[in-house]
Amino acid sequence: MKAKLRWVEGMQFVVKGDSGHAIVVDSSPDVGGQDSGPRSMELLVMGLGGCTGMDVAFILRRHRQNFDGMEVYIDAERAETHPKVFTHIHIEYVVYGNVREKVLERAIHLSQTKYCAASAMFAKTAKITHSYRIIHNGKPEEIAVPTE
Repeated sequence: MKAKLRWVEGMQFVVKGDSGHAIVVDSSPDVGGQDSGPRSMELLVMGLGGCTGMDVAFILRRHRQNFDGMEVYIDAERAETHPKVFTHIHIEYVVYGNVREKVLERAIHLSQTKYCAASAMFAKTAKITHSYRIIHNGKPEEIAVPTE
Protein backbone atom coordinates (compact mmCIF):
# COMPACT_ATOMS: atom_id res chain seq x y z
CA MET A 1 0.00 0.00 0.00
CA LYS A 2 1.30 3.42 -0.93
CA ALA A 3 0.28 7.03 -0.52
CA LYS A 4 1.49 10.25 -2.11
CA LEU A 5 1.32 13.57 -0.30
CA ARG A 6 1.71 16.89 -2.06
CA TRP A 7 2.32 20.03 -0.02
CA VAL A 8 -0.02 22.86 -1.00
CA GLU A 9 0.80 25.69 1.42
CA GLY A 10 1.18 26.30 5.14
CA MET A 11 0.51 22.90 6.74
CA GLN A 12 -1.89 21.73 4.04
CA PHE A 13 -1.25 18.59 2.00
CA VAL A 14 -3.28 16.71 -0.58
CA VAL A 15 -3.03 12.98 0.07
CA LYS A 16 -3.75 10.35 -2.57
CA GLY A 17 -3.78 6.62 -1.87
CA ASP A 18 -3.58 3.49 -4.00
CA SER A 19 -7.34 3.64 -4.53
CA GLY A 20 -6.93 6.92 -6.40
CA HIS A 21 -9.05 8.89 -3.91
CA ALA A 22 -7.63 12.13 -2.57
CA ILE A 23 -8.25 14.12 0.62
CA VAL A 24 -6.88 17.30 2.11
CA VAL A 25 -4.99 17.07 5.41
CA ASP A 26 -4.34 20.26 7.36
CA SER A 27 -3.76 21.57 10.86
CA SER A 28 -5.16 24.36 12.98
CA PRO A 29 -4.25 28.02 12.42
CA ASP A 30 -2.30 28.16 15.71
CA VAL A 31 0.39 25.95 14.13
CA GLY A 32 0.29 27.43 10.63
CA GLY A 33 -2.62 25.54 9.11
CA GLN A 34 -5.84 26.78 7.54
CA ASP A 35 -8.21 24.21 9.10
CA SER A 36 -9.14 23.04 5.60
CA GLY A 37 -9.14 19.31 6.34
CA PRO A 38 -8.84 16.70 9.05
CA ARG A 39 -5.68 16.41 11.12
CA SER A 40 -3.43 13.42 10.45
CA MET A 41 -4.19 11.88 13.86
CA GLU A 42 -7.92 12.29 13.15
CA LEU A 43 -7.42 10.24 10.01
CA LEU A 44 -5.98 7.41 12.10
CA VAL A 45 -9.06 7.39 14.34
CA MET A 46 -11.36 7.60 11.31
CA GLY A 47 -9.51 4.68 9.76
CA LEU A 48 -10.00 2.63 12.91
CA GLY A 49 -13.73 3.36 12.79
CA GLY A 50 -13.93 2.40 9.14
CA CYS A 51 -11.95 -0.79 9.67
CA THR A 52 -13.99 -2.12 12.56
CA GLY A 53 -17.30 -0.76 11.24
CA MET A 54 -16.87 -2.56 7.92
CA ASP A 55 -15.97 -5.79 9.73
CA VAL A 56 -19.07 -5.63 11.93
CA ALA A 57 -21.36 -4.76 9.00
CA PHE A 58 -19.93 -7.61 6.92
CA ILE A 59 -20.33 -10.15 9.73
CA LEU A 60 -23.89 -9.01 10.51
CA ARG A 61 -24.89 -9.33 6.85
CA ARG A 62 -23.21 -12.73 6.66
CA HIS A 63 -25.36 -13.86 9.60
CA ARG A 64 -28.47 -12.45 7.91
CA GLN A 65 -29.06 -9.78 10.50
CA ASN A 66 -31.36 -7.06 9.20
CA PHE A 67 -30.06 -3.65 10.12
CA ASP A 68 -31.08 -0.27 8.77
CA GLY A 69 -27.96 1.57 9.78
CA MET A 70 -24.93 1.69 11.98
CA GLU A 71 -22.93 4.40 13.66
CA VAL A 72 -19.50 3.96 15.17
CA TYR A 73 -18.41 6.52 17.74
CA ILE A 74 -14.78 6.69 18.79
CA ASP A 75 -13.43 8.55 21.80
CA ALA A 76 -9.62 8.47 21.76
CA GLU A 77 -7.25 9.87 24.38
CA ARG A 78 -3.61 10.69 23.72
CA ALA A 79 -0.55 10.92 25.91
CA GLU A 80 0.34 14.42 27.05
CA THR A 81 4.00 14.17 25.99
CA HIS A 82 5.49 13.57 22.56
CA PRO A 83 5.03 11.49 20.52
CA LYS A 84 1.49 11.76 22.01
CA VAL A 85 0.43 8.24 21.10
CA PHE A 86 -3.12 7.09 21.74
CA THR A 87 -3.43 5.65 25.24
CA HIS A 88 -7.13 4.80 25.54
CA ILE A 89 -9.75 4.31 22.85
CA HIS A 90 -13.41 3.60 23.42
CA ILE A 91 -15.51 2.41 20.47
CA GLU A 92 -19.30 2.52 20.66
CA TYR A 93 -21.30 0.69 18.01
CA VAL A 94 -24.91 1.79 17.52
CA VAL A 95 -26.86 -0.57 15.29
CA TYR A 96 -30.35 0.23 14.04
CA GLY A 97 -32.72 -2.61 13.25
CA ASN A 98 -33.64 -6.14 14.18
CA VAL A 99 -30.27 -7.53 15.22
CA ARG A 100 -29.67 -10.36 17.68
CA GLU A 101 -27.47 -9.18 20.53
CA LYS A 102 -25.30 -12.31 20.57
CA VAL A 103 -24.53 -11.97 16.86
CA LEU A 104 -23.55 -8.31 17.32
CA GLU A 105 -21.34 -9.18 20.30
CA ARG A 106 -19.63 -11.89 18.25
CA ALA A 107 -19.14 -9.55 15.27
CA ILE A 108 -17.50 -6.92 17.50
CA HIS A 109 -15.32 -9.55 19.17
CA LEU A 110 -14.14 -10.93 15.82
CA SER A 111 -13.39 -7.46 14.52
CA GLN A 112 -11.41 -6.53 17.61
CA THR A 113 -9.48 -9.79 17.97
CA LYS A 114 -9.10 -11.19 14.47
CA TYR A 115 -9.93 -8.98 11.50
CA CYS A 116 -9.32 -5.27 12.13
CA ALA A 117 -5.65 -4.53 11.53
CA ALA A 118 -6.12 -0.96 12.77
CA SER A 119 -7.35 -2.27 16.14
CA ALA A 120 -4.36 -4.59 16.36
CA MET A 121 -1.97 -1.70 15.72
CA PHE A 122 -3.66 0.68 18.16
CA ALA A 123 -3.70 -2.04 20.83
CA LYS A 124 0.11 -1.83 20.94
CA THR A 125 -0.11 1.53 22.74
CA ALA A 126 -3.74 1.99 23.77
CA LYS A 127 -6.27 0.21 25.91
CA ILE A 128 -9.26 -0.39 23.63
CA THR A 129 -12.72 -0.78 25.12
CA HIS A 130 -16.07 -1.02 23.42
CA SER A 131 -19.78 -0.87 24.01
CA TYR A 132 -22.83 -1.22 21.82
CA ARG A 133 -26.48 -0.32 21.57
CA ILE A 134 -29.20 -1.81 19.41
CA ILE A 135 -31.98 0.59 18.46
CA HIS A 136 -34.94 -1.35 17.10
CA ASN A 137 -36.96 1.67 15.98
CA GLY A 138 -35.15 4.60 14.47
CA LYS A 139 -32.65 5.68 11.90
CA PRO A 140 -29.06 6.92 12.20
CA GLU A 141 -28.19 10.58 11.83
CA GLU A 142 -27.46 11.68 8.30
CA ILE A 143 -23.86 12.46 7.49
CA ALA A 144 -23.27 14.21 4.20
CA VAL A 145 -21.29 11.99 1.86
CA PRO A 146 -18.99 13.89 -0.51
CA THR A 147 -19.86 13.36 -4.17
CA GLU A 148 -16.49 14.34 -5.59
